[in-house]
Parts: sequence; C-alpha cells; structure tokens
Amino acid sequence: MRASAEQTPLRKRVPAEWEPQAAVWLQWPSDFERMFQPAFAQMAAIISRYQKLNILFDSVSDRGQAGRAIEDVGADPEHDNIEWISMPNDSAWMRDNGPVYVVENDELHIQNWGFNAWGGAFGSHIPYEQDNRVPSLIGERLGIPVEVVDIVHERGNLEFNGVDAVLLNWSTFGDPARNPGYTRGQAEKDLKHYFGVSRVVMVEGYAAGELTRGHIDGFARFISPDTVVVAQCTGNSRCRPGDGDAGSLYDNAAATIAAAGFNLIRDPILGQVKFRDRVFNTKYLNWLVGNGFVIAGGFDDEVFDAAAKQRIEGYFPGRDVYVIPILESWYDGGGVHCHSNDQPAL
Repeated sequence: MRASAEQTPLRKRVPAEWEPQAAVWLQWPSDFERMFQPAFAQMAAIISRYQKLNILFDSVSDRGQAGRAIEDVGADPEHDNIEWISMPNDSAWMRDNGPVYVVENDELHIQNWGFNAWGGAFGSHIPYEQDNRVPSLIGERLGIPVEVVDIVHERGNLEFNGVDAVLLNWSTFGDPARNPGYTRGQAEKDLKHYFGVSRVVMVEGYAAGELTRGHIDGFARFISPDTVVVAQCTGNSRCRPGDGDAGSLYDNAAATIAAAGFNLIRDPILGQVKFRDRVFNTKYLNWLVGNGFVIAGGFDDEVFDAAAKQRIEGYFPGRDVYVIPILESWYDGGGVHCHSNDQPAL
C-alpha cells in the first residue's frame, strides 16, 4: 500500500525541508572546529544567493574570521541576505542542537529538545550547555513560542514528509546515554504527540565507528511526501551489500521503509575515498534543501561528485544542485545537513 501524497489539514505538523523557508541558520565554527570554516564559507556564499542566512557567532574574533573566510571564496560577508547574530554556542552542528520548528494551529512554534552532545560519544570534554539553550534564545529573538521537551534527541535523526510521517533511527533515540529506560512504545507516543504525525517509522542499527549511532539524515531521506531515498552499498564501496555492517543496515532500513508504504529509491555508493587515516564511503545523502537549491557534501573526487550531482538533480528537479568538498566534516562525523538548520516560512 502506497503512502498518500495528499495533504490533509493537521492541527500540528513539521514542514518538510523542501517547503518554502524563511531562513537557514548556522553556528560558525570556532576553537577546535576551525578546520570547517572553508566549507562554511562556501555554504554561506551559496545560501545567501537564494535566501536569508542567519549566522550565530560566539566571539568578535570568530566574527572576523568568518568574514575573511567568506571573502576568500569570493563572496560578500555583508550581503543583504546574511545576518550576523552574537549568541553563545559550543559547536558547529546546529542541525542537532538547534530548533525543531512546528506549525501548530497555523502558527510557528519552536521545540527545544534536550541536547547532551550525542550522549557524550565524542568525549566528556565536548561542551554542550550553551548549545542546549540556543533554540530558546532563537525563539526569544524571533518572538516565537518555545516548548522545552525533556527528552534528548537530535534533529539530524528526524526526517519528516511534511504530511503525516516521521522517519528516524531507534538506535539513536533509544540510546541509554541519551534517554535511559526509554522504550519504543513511549517514543512512538511522544513523537506523535509532539509532531502531530500519525505514522512513526523506526529503523535500527548503525555502522561501526558512527558515534552518533546512526543519524537518519546520513542514509535515508524523504524527497517527497511518499518517496524516500536510501543509501545502497556496491561492489566498489567500502561497505558491501549484505556485509553485516552498513550494507545490511541500509538494506534493512530500505525494507522497513518500503513495508511502511513508501516508494523507495536506492542511492548507490559508487566508491570510497581516503582522507588522512580514514576511508569513507562516497555517500551524499546528507544534503540541505533550500529555496531553489540543494547543497550536498562532496569528497573532492571529480567523478564521484559529478555523478552524485546528477542523481540529486533528478531527486529535486528545478533546484540548483551544488556539491562542495567537506572532508574535514566527514572526518568528524557529519556533513552539510548536520551543520545547518532550516526555518520554515509561513
């Protein structure tokens, strides 16, 4: 049975990423994340050509570095679409600590879910207290009501079709380091309550070395209300089909999603790229969709990046697609989508 693509009136819903946006938000990288700045500068240059971009910065020094980095890629840090906002923050992964925007009774609300730096998976030295407050501060700035949700979860593990469904990885949500004693049954009730969805689709599992425990935006993405793109290992990728690790994870996720009634597209991982001491699957699903554009993180490989660009153009016809090198971010566990947070328009 296919999922219905017809939108029905809902009292509460989370808009899909491809719907009109008021802005994209970034937290400019500083301190131990300065290596991300060239990629952030490219992101800023692209986004500001299409829509408003709000950039949080933690210090005057960070603001200066950000401006110079954007100038280095030939863009204007004082572009009319860029707003610089001084706001304390800890890291450059605003998808995860930033707001979840919910439309409730035709009004935009912010939900501030708990954030504890991915259950401490990257080490106890990683700060997160300021990041945890960011959604509430944004709500105050925008004059948007904020609901604090006393459950730890990252926005990168939530995919919405904008109508009636949320897709996520239970391995992240049910992580005892995030939510001890939490059950799938309670999680399903909570997700339906907070997001207004009638369908909750949970996959499970994560590949070796994934410290986030498998955020869904790394391997399964909605591209329409009834269609999901899921990564697929090949004979040339680091993972292998049915290998018991990523290969099985992606195949099992695809089966679960198809069984829930969604159309399925498998996005092939055509190869692998070495960066420093690690080898990466050339996986491109961690894209950001905006008003008229898509930005995906690339692997600085002309052949693989070009092939991915062509596939993504097929997923989002009518949008300009950019693939930017972002290996420094991949090395630390994420990509373009992980760094960005989109604010829907009403």
